[in-house]
Amino acid sequence: MSDTMVLKPSAGFTYAVTIAATSLGFVVVQLDVSIVNVALNRIGSALSMGIGGLQWVVDAYTLAFASLLLAGGVLGDRIGARRVFVGGMGLFSIASLVCGLAGSAWVLITARAVQGAGAAFLMPCSLALLNRAYASDKARRARAVGLWTAAGGIALSAGPVLGGFMVASLGWASIFLVNLPVGALAIWMAYRFLQETPLKSERKPVDWVGQGLVVLTLFALTGAFIEAGSSGWVSLPVMGGLAVALVAGSSFLLVESRTKSPMVPLGLFVSRIPAVTSLVGLAVNLTLYGTIFMLSLYFQQERHFSPEMTGLAFLPFMAAVTVSNVAAGRIAAIYGARLPMAIGLLLGAVGFALMALIQTDTSYLSLLWRLLFLPVGIGLAVPAMTTALLSAVPAEMSGTASGVLNTVRQSGGAIGVALFGSALALGTITGMQLTFLASALALAASALCAFLFIRAADHSAG
Repeated sequence: MSDTMVLKPSAGFTYAVTIAATSLGFVVVQLDVSIVNVALNRIGSALSMGIGGLQWVVDAYTLAFASLLLAGGVLGDRIGARRVFVGGMGLFSIASLVCGLAGSAWVLITARAVQGAGAAFLMPCSLALLNRAYASDKARRARAVGLWTAAGGIALSAGPVLGGFMVASLGWASIFLVNLPVGALAIWMAYRFLQETPLKSERKPVDWVGQGLVVLTLFALTGAFIEAGSSGWVSLPVMGGLAVALVAGSSFLLVESRTKSPMVPLGLFVSRIPAVTSLVGLAVNLTLYGTIFMLSLYFQQERHFSPEMTGLAFLPFMAAVTVSNVAAGRIAAIYGARLPMAIGLLLGAVGFALMALIQTDTSYLSLLWRLLFLPVGIGLAVPAMTTALLSAVPAEMSGTASGVLNTVRQSGGAIGVALFGSALALGTITGMQLTFLASALALAASALCAFLFIRAADHSAG
């Protein structure tokens, strides 16, 4: 056949497969954040795990993801985003296989941590590859990033429902094994359709000391919070963990203030807007992830919902987040970031205050109307929070600022699971009442900070 007869892919096809290939990475990362919650009850029964072990099943993934996220982006710049994306997806897939075959608690928890590391490597690189594909076409790049974001949001929302039906029909291992064909497809598509990113002539060194101190700080702090539920706050493991976290965290701040290429530029937080948005992101994810973890166990252990019913119980919550996120962009475009952030956080605080009134005989419908304040409020606040941050830092700092915010948010989610799970030691209803009241106060304080300090763009960072 002559060269003139060879059919070339159309521009539309290339556009579609580029988005699909990069979005698959974001989809599996987001899916594994939410899908595991509905399987916790079955995992606990199968592997003889208590609340502390189940907290680690969630947090081992989240902590590894949070603490290595910035390193994943730096490695992509140094050796190529496609290489790191493929390597991260391969690591994630192998760890998923080990999770599905795990016969003991510690094998599962260790594999979940490796999953989180793979996710941290592939996720920032998936966006870098998408940005590289449409660097010369800003309009197409904006649409592509919107579709990439939407794919992750859909995966996060679909996780509990999909997980509920998979656990009920195929067993808990299926929620991990489903990642294998998705990972294989993503790796093939990356090699087939994505171009490697050009390497920068001046390579930023990896701050390995700072990276190690972040991992040690987060794992020690979260471990202490988890252990507090069974051992008490004044026990030796808890006090020891808090001491290690304090020393490692202080050392991290010292290292970052002195190194030439810090993982987290501390000057970023001198500006009020990055500092406030990070505080808000921490509070939002801490309360939201903790609530989802707590309610997943509450629905199955106290209300005796099946995995399918538990997934469906979260469906209105996830749908409200999606709708609110879409509306938030338009509202922020009209009114700016300050009001959507403050009002959204205040709505979340009202929802938590109402949920703190929950009793043993509270019906699902009575819980649901209170619960829906959270996704509406948080869904309104989070896009405005991100917009405020990106508007407040110089363009050359936007990637770093976004990475720091995501790291803080994921760390907050892990801490939330640890704290909320430990509160269950007081009794399910008492623990829920206490944590929901504390969450209401945290979001109310965040709303006040947003109202007072989120004003105009502030370019003093960096």
